Amino acid sequence: MSAIKKIREQARKIPKTVVLPEYNDARTIEAAHMIKEEGLAIPLVLTPEMVDKNKKEQYIQEFYQLYKDKDMQLSQVRSFFEDTLYVAAMMTREGLADGLVAGASHTTSDMARASIRCIGTDPRFSLASSCFIIDVPNCVHGDAGTFIYADCGVIPDPNARQLSCIAITASELAGKVLNITPRVAFLSYSTKGSAKAKSTDKIIQAIATLKESYPDMLVDGELQVDAAIVPSVAKSKSPDSPLKGNANVLIFPNLEAGNIAYKLTQRLAGARALGPIFLGLNKPASDLSRGCFTEDIVDCVAVTAIRAQ
Repeated sequence: MSAIKKIREQARKIPKTVVLPEYNDARTIEAAHMIKEEGLAIPLVLTPEMVDKNKKEQYIQEFYQLYKDKDMQLSQVRSFFEDTLYVAAMMTREGLADGLVAGASHTTSDMARASIRCIGTDPRFSLASSCFIIDVPNCVHGDAGTFIYADCGVIPDPNARQLSCIAITASELAGKVLNITPRVAFLSYSTKGSAKAKSTDKIIQAIATLKESYPDMLVDGELQVDAAIVPSVAKSKSPDSPLKGNANVLIFPNLEAGNIAYKLTQRLAGARALGPIFLGLNKPASDLSRGCFTEDIVDCVAVTAIRAQ
């Protein structure tokens, strides 16, 4: 059974309310019908007419109180809430929705700002990042072709602490949504000191930081991607690696590498790429590519629903 089918089955077990603020996008409307028919979640397509004026004013005042010390003007806040995205994010913060999915007609930066500002970050990390669930057909690597790629959408050049947080939150998602044991590889152009650079030092520090709190996590780095996911190459390049070439959670050194890798995998290998799925928030939220298909919305809603269960 493919990872996508498993995700849909898991979502059906405990349907959750997921708000979809892009009411004027035809793909969103079609996806909401499919989600409802398949019982994957309770989709709430939020139109301006559905927003109570008093509730909207309450959200505006709450948001203003949160950010007025950061030189944000009330008039500016009011302009944010002309977009149903901000109302939907505050509904998720309040618990009127269990999760948020948008991005079909918003940029990732718009979606990330609204989610971080309204939903807030997990106090364990105080850091938001993102990942993709990658499902590669007819693939023997990872978990039968299933991987987590992180971060591919939010942090341009993560430092060592940020890399460790990305790895932890991506691993948690792998366990929660995919029900797999995370095997985490920090990727580089170098394998175990074959080259020396600030970027490889950063990975060594990140793993040390991660191990302080999660000593039992199966993790290794720095590794070239073939040493991370191909057992025969791992045996040659990194014979002592605990991953043994079976990594399924791939942590990229920066946003450029992660974004390029996921798009190459998607286009050249015919993979499904679900996300960017935001990590490190207080409530689940998923972004979408503006070039997404209806089924991408459906499956991101299913992922978001599972995370809320």
